Amino acid sequence: MFAGTVHEEIPLLGGDVTDGVVRVGDTVRRPTRPSTPSVHALLRHLEAAGFGGAPRVVGLDAQGREVLTFVEGDSAVTPPAAYAVTDESLAALAGLLRRFHDASAGFVPPPQAVWEDGSNDDAAPELIGHCDVNLDNVIFRDGLPAALIDFDMARPTTRLFDVVTTLRHWAPIADPLDLGPLQRDLEVGPRLRLFCDAYGLASRDRRRLLDLARLRFDRSYHAMRTKALTTGGGWSRMWDGGAGERIRRACAWLETNQDELHAHLI
Repeated sequence: MFAGTVHEEIPLLGGDVTDGVVRVGDTVRRPTRPSTPSVHALLRHLEAAGFGGAPRVVGLDAQGREVLTFVEGDSAVTPPAAYAVTDESLAALAGLLRRFHDASAGFVPPPQAVWEDGSNDDAAPELIGHCDVNLDNVIFRDGLPAALIDFDMARPTTRLFDVVTTLRHWAPIADPLDLGPLQRDLEVGPRLRLFCDAYGLASRDRRRLLDLARLRFDRSYHAMRTKALTTGGGWSRMWDGGAGERIRRACAWLETNQDELHAHLI
């Protein structure tokens, strides 16, 4: 159990589904969930593997909350700042995700590990992925991605699924109607290619990327709707705020533009 020095609790806003997250000094306190021990094991492995782009586990506080190190920097938020949508930032994010995957690939989960449910690939899991590399969960320093935070949705998956999830938000694979001004006019096809090149994604995965994106849209829609009905909280807020409609529009946009996007990938 972690005691620590008494500091003011500063609410941290911006996350979608986890309530009650606060900063206390140079730490972050978050409510635990059944998957917390498994996520902590992953984070400890990343630290031991020398991956510097994730929070460190401190322990639990007197209220039973998990205690993680506070990661200095700025999240991209929505809509993102100009520095977050440059080609340089996208390539740096691909490199960050690749380094995380390479570190995670050596992780052996503890017996009876528990992970959050969510949409996934049909292929056999290769590693524990982040599975939620959205704008809020990437920390920038000096205008470039430096760290990933909020590993609550981490689970066994494939490298490609984590890449697809990341590109959903960062290419972005979305209807321009749902994007801010700085993302609305981005050239998505070249950005898909840039990310895959910077990550070093294999040719077989590039050929499958957009099909998996379509599958993920369908499964994410149903998974989010179920969580909104059964879990409530942030999931209900996202659903009531139009998350389902945004997923459906993104899927339709992908159907319309898939051939052009695929040409950039191969």
